[in-house]
Formats: sequence, C-alpha cells, structure tokens
Amino acid sequence: MRKIYDKLIKRAADFLLSLFALAVLALPLAVLALLVRTRLGSPVLFKQERPGKNGEIFTLYKFRTMTDECDEKGELLPDEIRLTKFGRLLRSLSLDELPELYNILKGDMSFVGPRPLLVRYLPLYNERQAMRHNVRPGLTGLAQVNGRNLLTWEEKFEWDVKYVENISPWLDIKILFKTVLNVLKREGISSETSATMEEFRGAREAER
Repeated sequence: MRKIYDKLIKRAADFLLSLFALAVLALPLAVLALLVRTRLGSPVLFKQERPGKNGEIFTLYKFRTMTDECDEKGELLPDEIRLTKFGRLLRSLSLDELPELYNILKGDMSFVGPRPLLVRYLPLYNERQAMRHNVRPGLTGLAQVNGRNLLTWEEKFEWDVKYVENISPWLDIKILFKTVLNVLKREGISSETSATMEEFRGAREAER
C-alpha cells in the first residue's frame, strides 16, 4: 500500500498541487525574482545538482540568498558573511524554496520527503541513512518540522528514515500542517554554530 501511495497517488497529488501553486503564485514569484535581482544581483536562481530518489541526480532550483563575495585568493567567503539580511528573511519565511515547485512538477521532488542534500554526501551515508533515498526528496519533511537545522546530522537522518518507514497520506498532511506553523514561527532556520548547517563528514566520523 505504501508503494502504491508513493508511486501513484502521491505523485498525482504532487503534480496537480504544484501546477496549481505555480499558476496562483506566478505574480508573487515574479516580484520575488525582481527583488532578488535588485538586492543580490544575477543570477536570480541558485542551481545545484542534488541526488533524488534512488540517488538519481537532478538540478535543484532556489532563489539565491547569498552574495558572491570572495577573499583575496578568489575563494568564496563563509556563509555567515555572504548571507545578507534580505537573504535571511527569504530563508526565515522559506520563500527561497518556492522555485522548487518546478522540481515537484517535473517529478524530481515531492512536497513531503527527506530534504535533497549534496551529491558529495552520497558515499558518506551508512546503510540506514542511505534509506532516505528510497523516496523522492521533499520541500519539507519530518526533520524540518522537528528541529530543522537545529538538529544534528544523526537526528536529521533518523527522522528521514522514520518518514520512509511510515510514509502515508496522513503523515504527509500532518507534516504540511506543522510546516506552515513552523514557517510562521520562523523556527530552526540556523544551527547553533552556523548560519545554515555544518558540513556532513560521514557517519563513521560522527560516531567517533
């Protein structure tokens, strides 16, 4: 039943809801794009390859929230410096995530599922953590409504796997409802030691 829900029912709901959302939000998206272009420059969209279901690579789209400031060696400055006040506002309201509606429409992502992380993390997961790729990545998920960037990597992955093991329409509805509440409260945007989230260095290193 879970496989049928994930493969057919959930995918159909994702397609219809993302199509509707893109149509309704067309004007707000255009305004946001203009604001990002004015405040942060070009390009407006941040594009990056991420692993999706079964580890298949796709291009993720988000509104950019950082500048391209570099040091004297030409290397990008730390996130804390490049993340502007305007960028922090976009993140706190999750507005930077709205272009991912296109990823959902295409079938790269779902509204609910484990967040798509970096491609270079793929060989670093242990067997249990790798289960997060058994479903499509999501715009939001159990980890996002239970601490988001305030969680350790191990806690985050446990929530991801718990979602995979218990996927259902009722769980998705519950997560979406909690997501709205968390966005309104602006909770869990940053970790305790970083503007975003620390680098994941592998399950074995984390266990030392």
